[in-house]
Amino acid sequence: MAHDHHHGPGRHSPGLAAGQLDRAMAIGVGLNLVFVVIELGAGFFSGSLALLADAGHNASDVFGLLLAWGADWLARRPPSRRYTWGLRRGTIFAALGNAVLLLGACGGILWEAWHRLREPAPVAGLTVIVVAAIGVVINTCTALLFIRGHADANVRGAYLHMAADAAVSAGVVVAGLAIAATGLAWIDPVVSIAIAVLIIVSTWGLFRESLDLAMDAVPRGFEVEAVEAALAAIAGVTEVHDLHVWAASTSEISLTAHLVVAVNADRDAVLAAATEVVSNRFHVVHSTIQIEGLPAGNHCLQRPGDAL
Repeated sequence: MAHDHHHGPGRHSPGLAAGQLDRAMAIGVGLNLVFVVIELGAGFFSGSLALLADAGHNASDVFGLLLAWGADWLARRPPSRRYTWGLRRGTIFAALGNAVLLLGACGGILWEAWHRLREPAPVAGLTVIVVAAIGVVINTCTALLFIRGHADANVRGAYLHMAADAAVSAGVVVAGLAIAATGLAWIDPVVSIAIAVLIIVSTWGLFRESLDLAMDAVPRGFEVEAVEAALAAIAGVTEVHDLHVWAASTSEISLTAHLVVAVNADRDAVLAAATEVVSNRFHVVHSTIQIEGLPAGNHCLQRPGDAL
């Protein structure tokens, strides 16, 4: 009985090398910390509770960036005797955490908007509009830093945080100008509700994907049937079973499979061909393939229906 372990290239965020991601995260965290300080100062100066509250919200976004950055840094650490897979799955939990933070923030926006519809509150003045406009610029620039890594769910969580903040700040500017022109106070909560719904729609995919990854589901876009067919088509293979595919991190795919081969098959050639197929054609980073000969392969304990 032969088997093989294959390790592909080291982990990286699709579209962003490790150094590029570190630089993007450092710039993003720095810009948003500066903006939090600006909002706190403007809030105290103008006596605006809205600005002080938004400063707290932006501080939570800094936490979201640090969460994604820390998870990516941990994922690059080498495996140890205790963590033989390394800490790559931390990126999955960070993506899930960021999605939950975003959905929670939307819940808070909707709650506040509902109360403002029932009991309209005075709309913040020019200071808030100016600070919100600064927020649009900072958050948009920060979001653009992560757009190339959008295929990685962990990086996408950071991107959505910044894009959502840019949308909220833009809503504040638009609502403020519209209210100043019309005097209609209900514009503010209605715009807030529209933005919150938009964020929920854009975040829901990240939430579902990261939850699936946390539950070891097959990564989205990966076709198990295609892999099974490709392995079964290798010369000498009579059956493929015990095929499992899951995400080792938000950017890496792992696979295990048992291949039953004919008695006269060249097992080394089958193993090499199978490893090449899953690595080059399906971009699996870590694969473990076990070769089983006939008739023993027909009675594998891990084969469905054969386990005791």
